[in-house]
Amino acid sequence: MDARQHFSALLEHLQGQVAGEEGFTLAYAAEQSTFIRFNQGRVRQAGQVQQVYVTLALYQGQRHAEHKLVLSGTFDEDAVSLQQALQHLRALLPSLVDDPYLRLNREAWRSESTAVTVLLDGAAMAQQIVSAAAGLDLVGFLAAGPQYQGFASSWGAFGWYAASSFNLEFSLFHGNGQAVKTTYAGEQWDAQAFARKLDAARQQLAFLGRPARALQPGSYRAYLAPAALEELIGLCCWGFGAQALASGGSPLQRLFNGKAELNAQVTLDERIEGGLAPAFTAEGPRQPLRLVEQGRPGERMVSSRSAAEYGLSANGAGRGEYPLALRMQGGDLEEAEVLQRLGTGLYIGNLWYGNFSDLPAGRLTGMTRFATFWVEDGQIQAPVDTMRFDDSLFDFFGANLEALTREPELLLPSGTYGARQTGSMALPGALLSRFTLTL
Repeated sequence: MDARQHFSALLEHLQGQVAGEEGFTLAYAAEQSTFIRFNQGRVRQAGQVQQVYVTLALYQGQRHAEHKLVLSGTFDEDAVSLQQALQHLRALLPSLVDDPYLRLNREAWRSESTAVTVLLDGAAMAQQIVSAAAGLDLVGFLAAGPQYQGFASSWGAFGWYAASSFNLEFSLFHGNGQAVKTTYAGEQWDAQAFARKLDAARQQLAFLGRPARALQPGSYRAYLAPAALEELIGLCCWGFGAQALASGGSPLQRLFNGKAELNAQVTLDERIEGGLAPAFTAEGPRQPLRLVEQGRPGERMVSSRSAAEYGLSANGAGRGEYPLALRMQGGDLEEAEVLQRLGTGLYIGNLWYGNFSDLPAGRLTGMTRFATFWVEDGQIQAPVDTMRFDDSLFDFFGANLEALTREPELLLPSGTYGARQTGSMALPGALLSRFTLTL
């Protein structure tokens, strides 16, 4: 029984068990993942994980509760577990109080997306990685395989999503202990695309043998690679949520209050097509949203609970009200011209340990790490010692933004705690006239 059939069988079984005024929702998540660890350019650990989780929520009037289960994938066993969870929730509901902001989507919507078209051969991918990394101290982690998500309700809603993807994170280590870190992710493995990624990292690795440049605190011209931009944008994504904005707790508050604007080059979309995320949430079908339009505030992400509390219209956003498939439109900067356009300044491949130093002002802080280079006259000169940055998103996405690279890069979440995460970002690199380092 495949994942789609397993989910449908559980749903049909559950539909025969509810009675009276009871209603339910059933969320389903499964994966068949290959995990491979590399060290010194060789495979050091390999394994496969097949797992299924479901979350059953039971409703009666304005009362509701949910129960999460780990299933075996065998229907006969799982039907018993699901029945026991239903009985547990039935016994619990009478002791709960009404939820005044409960607004269930009782529409019989339907959304199906099945994109598992290419079988990802983890062993073949690993062989190519090992062969290409000959003579290099490559340390990395590869996660690959299909992921499945489903959602259904007793009111006739049905959503199904299936997609196969891979995410390779790897570092090349120099003999002095310094490293260049990069990622390669997507739906179809392309040996030539991986070779280009590895070659770019290999070229940067050569500069790590030079004496590190120690910079004084201050503002510098800088180029932020897509992975560095991901650290900054990832910190702020929840700020598009209706609840965060209505309560005044969003780092984007000044933007949506009309007190600040971003650079006109900045356009952000929560997309349905082209992103690696289901086209639905437990709230219903997701909608494509223009979150920022040429630097100006656009739509906000609204869950049914926020819609009820603040008098808004829900648009399919999940409980956390953050984008699942964010895309920043690219600009006119060719990647091959990045160093020349930068001239003299910092090339920043990654940023780490990001956090807010002043949330209402949108100020972010964190560390440079893994192949931050000092560039002079369009040529990399030396690696830069790790430093802390502290700057406002309204500066580096505002007046300080000079250019964006033409083609956004697909970035997938690397989290595997409990299960592989779904979702994606597509981000360009950003050339900034000023980026502030503090120590």
